[in-house]
Amino acid sequence: RRRRRRAVWRPAYCSTAAVTGGEVRQGLALALATPPLHRILEMISRYMELNEKVTKGGGDSAIARHTQRNGKLLVKDRLRLLLDDEDFLELSRFAGLGLPYGDIPSAGCLTGVGRINGLWCVFIANDATVKGGTAYPITVKKQLRAQEVAIQNRLPCVYLVDSGGAFLPLQSEIFPDKNQGGRTFYNEAIMSAMKIPQVSVVCGSCTAGGAYIPTMAEEAVMVHRIGTMFLGGPPLVKAATGEEVTPEELGGARLHAEYAHKILTSQRNQRLLLMRKEDEKPLYSSEELLGLAPKSYNYSLDVKMVISRLTDGSRFQEFKALFGTTLVTGFAKIHGHLVGIVANNGELSYQAALKGSHFVQLCDQRDTPLLFLQNTAQMNSNRLKAQASMMAAVACASVPKITVVIGGSHGADSYAMCGRSFDPNFLFLWPNARVSMTAAGHAGLLLHPDDEQQQEEPVDRNETERNLNRTLEEESSAFFSSGRLWDDGVILPQDTRRVKSSRVHFLLSGGTCSSGCID
Repeated sequence: RRRRRRAVWRPAYCSTAAVTGGEVRQGLALALATPPLHRILEMISRYMELNEKVTKGGGDSAIARHTQRNGKLLVKDRLRLLLDDEDFLELSRFAGLGLPYGDIPSAGCLTGVGRINGLWCVFIANDATVKGGTAYPITVKKQLRAQEVAIQNRLPCVYLVDSGGAFLPLQSEIFPDKNQGGRTFYNEAIMSAMKIPQVSVVCGSCTAGGAYIPTMAEEAVMVHRIGTMFLGGPPLVKAATGEEVTPEELGGARLHAEYAHKILTSQRNQRLLLMRKEDEKPLYSSEELLGLAPKSYNYSLDVKMVISRLTDGSRFQEFKALFGTTLVTGFAKIHGHLVGIVANNGELSYQAALKGSHFVQLCDQRDTPLLFLQNTAQMNSNRLKAQASMMAAVACASVPKITVVIGGSHGADSYAMCGRSFDPNFLFLWPNARVSMTAAGHAGLLLHPDDEQQQEEPVDRNETERNLNRTLEEESSAFFSSGRLWDDGVILPQDTRRVKSSRVHFLLSGGTCSSGCID
């Protein structure tokens, strides 16, 4: 007898193949768990509603005040200028909604992960249309989460700061506990110790606690005539002292750029990194370097003329251009290799030494090789503390260091500029270079002041000074130095770019010279 097959019920979504009882139960459970269509439409509608609310930030009136009266960019426009594209990962977009103290769209700040010049970075951007950029407890929590993402994934962090500080009525939820406001600054210090780069762009007013974020970042860029930074604004100054002062005078971009070591930029230039092709020739011929070699310290030209004939495309991103102007520091590429350049442009002043110390530490933090273009002055000793700070930074920097003496190498300034005793990986001289304790013609600085006995014999003192100057002239020449192996060779100025490129390539490749290495 043939057995009759039992009919097996199959869900509509199943194939015609036989299914097991377990698959049937799974299908029924899925059908029961799937919400009805009207519920799905309700959730989508709710999502769109909240998304639109968050997109509007502080509302139409706040946006109009922010853009028209204050002349500032919206946070979305700032991110559009900063990031490579709009395809970035935004974090916690709906944070701050439905809280006991009211709705704070996006918690008053946008955070996420995006690419800047191809490099993945975490960004934390204040939205000043929401409560004027005031920090609420949820704002702090969202910022801490973004910093946590940066720390866990070792991603650079960029802060776009436009904040009025903490919301005082809720200070008990912002200030005292471990994972509250102070933790933001703690994390900045920890990230710096972990060598995670942090750059802050001051896009508006930074008051009270909001001023500490750019202050603790490795670099702070301030937008001219828009960015301000102070602990207490003009109203507080007037209440305390009776003095009337404008925000620009109290803590504007130019004030900080000239006196407080910050970087000045314009609203049109808020991209931090240059998107350029690699290995471009300088706009100016390297052959012109021969005519730019300084005859002596007293006749040196603007060192930026030398830099423009060494770097790719003659581009140079200067660091603290308005502060300590007698030392030029900044980033550039030489044959595609990113380097930090430290170049004398006059007397190494107190401000210049502080700037040099900061820049050397920054390059060490970012594993960027250093190129020193040395042309130091005769002996000076009125800035010992700043000089010592720069010497310590140069001595402790673990990145490759190359020094080129393009003019004079005199006195303690030469130590701060990575002289031979400060162990550069390579040290080269131009043929016109001079290396001595003080420049020839300034031997009088080495002699003791006249006493009574010396006053009776002025001829002997003059003769001593002439003999010493003659000795300095002879012993300070580049070939005298190279003959005693005080350096790694004398190179022609026009060959500097080629020699530097090969040495940087050699150092970055860990000492294994490839075909790109030139002898």
